[in-house]
Amino acid sequence: MFHFQNLYLFFITSMLFNLFPGNDMLYVASRSVSQGTKAGLVSVCGIFFGCFVHIISAILGLSIIIAKSIFLFGIVKFGGAAYLIYLGLRSFAPRARNVNHSDESIINLNKKKLFKQGIVTNALNPKVAVFFLSFLPQFIDPLSPFFKIQLFALGIWFNLQSTLILIIVAVVLGRVNGFFKQNPKVWLIQEKVTGAILIVLGIKLALEGKK
Repeated sequence: MFHFQNLYLFFITSMLFNLFPGNDMLYVASRSVSQGTKAGLVSVCGIFFGCFVHIISAILGLSIIIAKSIFLFGIVKFGGAAYLIYLGLRSFAPRARNVNHSDESIINLNKKKLFKQGIVTNALNPKVAVFFLSFLPQFIDPLSPFFKIQLFALGIWFNLQSTLILIIVAVVLGRVNGFFKQNPKVWLIQEKVTGAILIVLGIKLALEGKK
């Protein structure tokens, strides 16, 4: 069963974890600055749904397999790292000219891409899987017949808490986007910086171990 002290400690600890700038926060920050608040919020939605992969995996025990298997851990880790690096390298690719950004179909397509990228970025981060496996069970009675339900409840809370923080990041940093759009040269530089951040995130993920 849940105990008040356990929940109180969980709320504080999870808040500290979510406030610490990790890959998700840096990813949302780069998208918000480069493409605006809406792009940042769409990315947040993608990350929110991507986190469910880890919640469900932890409940089903798949995270245990990833945590104990160096091979599987490596596959997921390098897959996520490669994806982030790929997104970063795309920022350095030449863009087509005379693109009509007001076209609704293009805007919707970009939103779909950002949403999918948010899901993949979070889902392919094995550190999140290991975190759910090692962190959440500490606040639950392992002998309780409702263990999985409680694990799911804490996972949902952690995800919602993280999402709220990321929304604030997207809204605050998204306001900077207008400045870059009014200064084309600064915009191009910023776009390259965003790509570099994604590449660094990918390299950082690739170099990280389980612990």
